[in-house]
Amino acid sequence: MPAGIDDLDARIIALFTDRPAIGVLGASRTLGVARGTIQARLDRLTERGVITSFAPTVSPAALGYPVTAFCSLQIRQTLGGPEVADHLRAIPEVIEAHTVTGEFDLLVVAVARSNADLQRVLDTILHHDLVIRASTQIALATHVPARTAPLVQVAGQSPPSAGARRPS
Repeated sequence: MPAGIDDLDARIIALFTDRPAIGVLGASRTLGVARGTIQARLDRLTERGVITSFAPTVSPAALGYPVTAFCSLQIRQTLGGPEVADHLRAIPEVIEAHTVTGEFDLLVVAVARSNADLQRVLDTILHHDLVIRASTQIALATHVPARTAPLVQVAGQSPPSAGARRPS
């Protein structure tokens, strides 16, 4: 299937992002597009992995986990990746983990109830024989929360001509 999205896809995604409970019929009426077209587009976007979830976005802070930390892990290279990933999946406070380039191998995003609770979470993360060392930073403020709406907007536009730059 072709990569990218068109303007209608972008408008559908934006509408469901802003009003997740709108439903297919409501989206059809709002966008002035046939219900079947909306459903077919949603199905195609889901099949292609563009839309990954219709689940609600949950705030860890509102659940009682206001502390966010970024933990870089260096792991034993021979077998560490999958085993450490399984270990991290078993820790509820680990909300993301990414293989990265550079001095460290994994970047883990974890949340905690307090700074003291963060120590417990970090101890749990580090309690694996294949983790060699770690470096942790605590987020003090979030200036740009996780978002995709601006990306969807530009992805739905025609690509700029060669040599043209997008406005910053």
